[in-house]
Amino acid sequence: MQEIERKFLVTSEAFKKEAFQKTQIVQGFLNSHPERTVRVRIKGEKGYITVKGISNKAGTIRTEWEKEITISDAEALLLLCEPGIIKKIRYDIKIGSHVFEVDEFLGENEGLTVAEIELKEENETFKKPSWLGMEVTGELKYYNSQLSRNPFKNWK
Repeated sequence: MQEIERKFLVTSEAFKKEAFQKTQIVQGFLNSHPERTVRVRIKGEKGYITVKGISNKAGTIRTEWEKEITISDAEALLLLCEPGIIKKIRYDIKIGSHVFEVDEFLGENEGLTVAEIELKEENETFKKPSWLGMEVTGELKYYNSQLSRNPFKNWK
């Protein structure tokens, strides 16, 4: 129930050639407060509801609870979400013993590409691919819940 992850900007599209999976994602937030977000997501052909707690000071660890729901339930819940539906394509890339999830954002957040890696321990080492850029772990503006409220297109 605890998620340990780090987040990075992506510097090129080279990751696309390395992806073993590509999935369309649409998601919204019933609650986007950073201390307790409630997300509704359609990922490919499956629906999910996820509750996330506040991150630790470094932004690497937080509580996460997720449950699969039907697509029809997810579609109905998306209609109740706060304004700012997120659309993105997720690419899964295996590097060493880890899988990077690279999100290429669409719509209001087009132009932003972020990679996440889930870890077993906060200080776990991992191989960094050439397309991995600046680390943005813990920077709230890169959280999907915040991108729904203040999309990338509005950043200066």
